[in-house]
Amino acid sequence: MEEKLISQKKPFYPIKKELAIYLKSYDRWVDTPIYYSDLLRFSGSVVVYDKNDQDTLWVSVYYSDTERREIDYNLKKIYTLLHSDGNESGIQYLNVDAIDYCTFGNSKPFRIKIRNILNDNFTYYYIKQTDASRIYGLEYEHMLSPYNLNYLVNHNTLIEEHIAGIPGDTFIKEFLPQCNASEKAQIAKEYVKFNERSMIRLLGDMRAYNYVVVPTHDFDHVVYKIRPIDFDQQSFEGKLSVYRPQFFKENLPIMDLVRGKLTHDSIIQYKIEERSIVARRIISSGNRLSAILDIMKDDVITSEVNLKRLKKEIYNFTKDQAFLESNSMGDVMRAALNFVRFNYEKVNMHDFF
Repeated sequence: MEEKLISQKKPFYPIKKELAIYLKSYDRWVDTPIYYSDLLRFSGSVVVYDKNDQDTLWVSVYYSDTERREIDYNLKKIYTLLHSDGNESGIQYLNVDAIDYCTFGNSKPFRIKIRNILNDNFTYYYIKQTDASRIYGLEYEHMLSPYNLNYLVNHNTLIEEHIAGIPGDTFIKEFLPQCNASEKAQIAKEYVKFNERSMIRLLGDMRAYNYVVVPTHDFDHVVYKIRPIDFDQQSFEGKLSVYRPQFFKENLPIMDLVRGKLTHDSIIQYKIEERSIVARRIISSGNRLSAILDIMKDDVITSEVNLKRLKKEIYNFTKDQAFLESNSMGDVMRAALNFVRFNYEKVNMHDFF
């Protein structure tokens, strides 16, 4: 059960000088006109309910009239920084429809809804506290997954674009039962790949509400993809099982699909496919990946207890001596990526059956 998998609340780790230089060199660093701490000065809040009148664990916050005018302008300014070059010419056509605050989880983000008043199109972005391990998670997702991520950061505040999709817990409850046999088989395939990708890059806590399912219509059928949306648990926990979504009870319905829809040989095939794809991404990322691994090598983003346990558990899983010789989570991460790059056809299958 997840209460045993997640051992403790993860602290926020500061951005060290070398990481800040790296982020500036890749245009991730920004001096925002408003900070996470500024948004905490709300005057009150109301609960946000979903379409079924269930508490979403988000609250819509409001501010005094004088503060709201300044906050609205600065939030629109952040939107232009995130999605363009910060040009203010279009700010007059933007409206801040909602500022929501999440009361659940570790990061407690603000969700900002921005609407274009000319055509009523809207989008979201998130403002969070800066955390170095989350930054590493975002960078690895950007480089090693099929998806590019857009985010900005400084020492105090992290701004993340919204990742569109159906939250995993909602999909499992409301949409999965309506899928046909072919769609369920495809979802099972994607889940094997998602599970493998999460483990390879040590992204933990992929419970159902921390990823989204993205349906895309392709000719006469729907293609489903699975994307993580929370990168808080990047290389922190000491239990290898935390980095394998299959072990969280919320994901059990999809694991049942894997067992029911895929053969042993198919699972091996999909795991090898995903590892080979990640191996190619490792090679193509070149100096950028090497640079952030060098920075992470000398950074502290977990406890000594977690580090010792994780490197021992991965060694037991892979029999690769490089894990036992690791002195930091950066070393563990480099060893994991090297193992995948040079040994991607070595697949351990016992955990799926």
